[in-house]
Amino acid sequence: MIVCVCHNVSERKIRQAVDKGLTTMPQLREQLGVGTCCGKCHSCAKTVLRECIEEREMEAQPMLFRPAFAA
Repeated sequence: MIVCVCHNVSERKIRQAVDKGLTTMPQLREQLGVGTCCGKCHSCAKTVLRECIEEREMEAQPMLFRPAFAA
């Protein structure tokens, strides 16, 4: 999905930027130009950024295993 039409920035590009270590909107603005033209994409870009960061944090957490209970 295209998030920023003005700079042709897709959700995928934002995910790739997060994978490279970007974690803030100012960093996205600087690196990808998101939200620097008309500004209509700012809230969507921020949501995508937040979701990507949350996904990375979840992946980094160890899985919690529950003991199996005999029936």
